[in-house]
Amino acid sequence: MIWVVIVLVAIVLIVALLVVRLYNRLVRDRNAVDTAWAQVEVQLKRRWDLIPNLVETVKGYAAHERGVFEEVTAARTRAQQAQTPAATAEADGILGQALGRLFAVAEAYPDLKASQNFRELQGQLDETENRIATTREAYNQSVLTYNNAVQTFPGAVLAGPFGFTKRELFEVEQEAEREPPRVDFSQPAAVPPPAEAAPSAGAQDPPRESS
Repeated sequence: MIWVVIVLVAIVLIVALLVVRLYNRLVRDRNAVDTAWAQVEVQLKRRWDLIPNLVETVKGYAAHERGVFEEVTAARTRAQQAQTPAATAEADGILGQALGRLFAVAEAYPDLKASQNFRELQGQLDETENRIATTREAYNQSVLTYNNAVQTFPGAVLAGPFGFTKRELFEVEQEAEREPPRVDFSQPAAVPPPAEAAPSAGAQDPPRESS
């Protein structure tokens, strides 16, 4: 009888140790997801902070493009108000499209494209886009590791009772729309060659010599 009790106690202790180990693993994976998302938010905030200066710079040369400026500002506000990775991804795609239209406006103003301030802002924005892509990839990898732990055995048995739920990926449906187009400052805009002058309506062939 004593040996039976000892065996049962040993089994309970082993199970308890396994549960504690699994719980600690889930906590570590969840913390890794939170840390990775915090890094994404840092880079998103950096881009949000750059946008007002960029808009004001373009506005100094193209004040009449009010619709584009309002669109960028509204998209930025929507991105700032997003609460979840899925909502942030959707707002991020809309903001990328709005920024693309802003840079398209800049193409029409050579003086703006030559502005040192605009060059610096555009360079900082490109750098931030690259950082966002890097942190986004790290976040999604952390989410994948965590979700696998939550959805597979034995994590699937303990995740629900302990409050561990599946996390969202940060996915932009159309990646090209998230990143604003690069503006090439090194090459001047191509100027179409002048059209050849058409002969005047009143012109006539020279008279032929009589034979």
